[in-house]
Amino acid sequence: MRRTALLFAALMLPAGMALAQATPPASTPAPANPAAAAPANPPAGAPANPVVARVDGQEIRLDDVQEEARRLPEELRNMPPQMLFPLLLDQMITQKAITQAARAANLAQDPEVAARLRRVEEETLQQALITRAVGPLLTEEALRARYQQQIATRPAEEEVRARHILTATEAEARTAMAEARRPGADFAEVARRRSTGPGSREGGDLGFFKRGDMIPEFAEAAFGMQPGQISANPVRTQFGWHVIKVEERRAVPPPPFEEAREQLRQTAFEEGVNAEVERIRGAARIERFGMDGSPVQAPSLLDRAAPPAPATPAQPRR
Repeated sequence: MRRTALLFAALMLPAGMALAQATPPASTPAPANPAAAAPANPPAGAPANPVVARVDGQEIRLDDVQEEARRLPEELRNMPPQMLFPLLLDQMITQKAITQAARAANLAQDPEVAARLRRVEEETLQQALITRAVGPLLTEEALRARYQQQIATRPAEEEVRARHILTATEAEARTAMAEARRPGADFAEVARRRSTGPGSREGGDLGFFKRGDMIPEFAEAAFGMQPGQISANPVRTQFGWHVIKVEERRAVPPPPFEEAREQLRQTAFEEGVNAEVERIRGAARIERFGMDGSPVQAPSLLDRAAPPAPATPAQPRR
């Protein structure tokens, strides 16, 4: 019963897709199981794409059912065909009957319905155009080329593992620093007692981080030290005063292609969409109007330009 409800909910999803979708299409499409929703053991000599139902003369073919099956969530696609096919076909018959009834009632001429249909049509066209434009950027070959250009040749990035003691005042930081510098002192234990910052229970351990992960003042101090060193002076940031101890340094090579693939796809998708949108807008003839319908002049690069300074009068010669 739950699967039947899920099936109906999946089939009733709106067809329109928003162009502002933030993620690219999946790198590998859902497995297209040719047997999904197909009846087992079709009769010998049966047509490859038979009519499996008619609703008021409108045909539903086997390919239509299989296409709907491919759009279902994985949980439903994996149902045995002998269970999925009748459920899916019954839902498609219901949908076809409702659509036919709506057309017979001339609902397509209703202004609100017509506006919604136009929006769906526009969104579908927009999505199709953008998908066609960015598709070549998302192929395996294109992503590997981008990886070689942007990541593979990148030098290893340095990371530091450090601990810190965070205090509200410089005096407190200097007291903690003096205690941490005593022979045999345990920096982590001092941090647990004196630090007010996150991670104090873990002895101020910040784990490994890159230079860009920290605010500049902290990063400059941490990356200027070697393992085992404690900062010569407290470091002031917007959070307070830090006493820093560097535990380890390491150089991290670029990630392999397999790890970087999804981020590369996302970046390629966003760049491709932005470039295509800019190209289309640049080629379009655009007119702007105010809320009252009056023409609005397009913005110009000179709108905020300052006027030239008045000429300085020439000084008389003596």
